[in-house]
Amino acid sequence: MSPDEIAGYQTVVLEGCDGVGKSTLGERLSTHHGFTMVHSPRTPDHLDLASRYRTILAGNERILFDRCFISELVYGPLHRGRSRINWSEAIDLAESVIKRSGVLVHLTAPPAVIHQRLLSRDGEAISLEEITALVTGYERVFSTLADYARVLTYDTSLRDLPSAG
Repeated sequence: MSPDEIAGYQTVVLEGCDGVGKSTLGERLSTHHGFTMVHSPRTPDHLDLASRYRTILAGNERILFDRCFISELVYGPLHRGRSRINWSEAIDLAESVIKRSGVLVHLTAPPAVIHQRLLSRDGEAISLEEITALVTGYERVFSTLADYARVLTYDTSLRDLPSAG
């Protein structure tokens, strides 16, 4: 799979743990293929996360998400002991992506590669154990969502993706 293949979709959700290359690939796709890029930082607790994404997905423009609802399914349980989005909502959102001629893109790399990227980019990094837990969490979530939506897996360690940040 190449970035040009991803560009053939109307809606693209780039997901994976910090340091895997979401922003770098997202910027390339946005610049060269006309996507409106939506960077999704952590939504404040008092806001309804699923409604926020439903509203964005209700539009008509080409959208590329640099992180989306899937991260809540991974980071939420690891960092707060729970996710603010349930599986029914996640499946509904994944199906909404597909209805917009979209795809879920699972960006991954070996934990040691991600750890080194974070160190190079930020001068610090979370532990290798935590990165491994995140990578495993994403694998589990994407495995489940693949029953409901098209999932493409892209190993960024096999590509030239210099840091965008």
